[in-house]
Amino acid sequence: MTEVSPQGDRSGHPDRGLWAAVAAVFMFTLMNVFAKYLSARHSVIEIAFYRNVIACAPFLAAIFLFGRREILIIQSKPRVIAGRAVLGTATLITTFAAYSLMPMAETTVLIFASSLFIPVLGVLLLGEHVGPYRWTAVLAGFIGVAIMANPGGEINTLGVIVALCAALMQAFMGVLLRHLGGHERPETITFYFFVIGTLLTGLALPFVAKMPTLEEIPYFLGIGLAGAAAQWFYATALKYTPAAIVAVVNFSGIVWATLFGWLIWNDWPLPTVFAGASVVIAANILIVWREARLKRSLKSEVPPVPYVRKCCPA
Repeated sequence: MTEVSPQGDRSGHPDRGLWAAVAAVFMFTLMNVFAKYLSARHSVIEIAFYRNVIACAPFLAAIFLFGRREILIIQSKPRVIAGRAVLGTATLITTFAAYSLMPMAETTVLIFASSLFIPVLGVLLLGEHVGPYRWTAVLAGFIGVAIMANPGGEINTLGVIVALCAALMQAFMGVLLRHLGGHERPETITFYFFVIGTLLTGLALPFVAKMPTLEEIPYFLGIGLAGAAAQWFYATALKYTPAAIVAVVNFSGIVWATLFGWLIWNDWPLPTVFAGASVVIAANILIVWREARLKRSLKSEVPPVPYVRKCCPA
């Protein structure tokens, strides 16, 4: 899960936004590949610590070298920002744990179930209205998850549970970001997520950390740099491209995850995974399409501001 992007002019560089979305998805996948590789020897808590502490570096450079002190200023929601950071840290650890337990492609699709949880949480927590189209999509998406879980054959029960927990927590973060988006700067939310996440995971390091080898150092650096680059690319994508298009581009992550899983771990998804993934993706696209259509209809219902001709002073 990423931050709400700053608003910008989306009319000038649509291609830039599209390529930025593709790059963001690739970087997120690369971060998870590094985490999965390192989890064979290192705790996912330790991996999350290095991801957060390295990702802090660009923000600290912006604040202290380029004078972006406004990043430090919390406008009105310090408790929500702190809660979001704690939840985000738990989500990151759980996501890395899911990738350590299951193949890349299956885990990626299961975590896409977060989009299915968001309408449900929107009803329960924000009192939002969800119509029959989105309820149908949510139900179909969970049927796809059940197909992927392969109840008639072998199933990694722990891996599925951990991945769905990560998806649920990502959905909670999505709801929190909806609430925070109108009150706080995206870079402020992200910065405190990295800082608080570094502190929380750092407390556990004496109990779980192992000294990285020289061969592992590039992978630890890659986790932090890929995570920070993914955040920047995603914000750029949303600046120039409508959110609905960016959300559809997110599904290219399944292609990258399948490719990396095959090349590195020789994992090729079973036919049930492809079938379930198709249902989950179709359900997500229906939700994205419906929400984009509702936003357009709401905008069209807003009456235009009447033009009032100003008289010249006498």
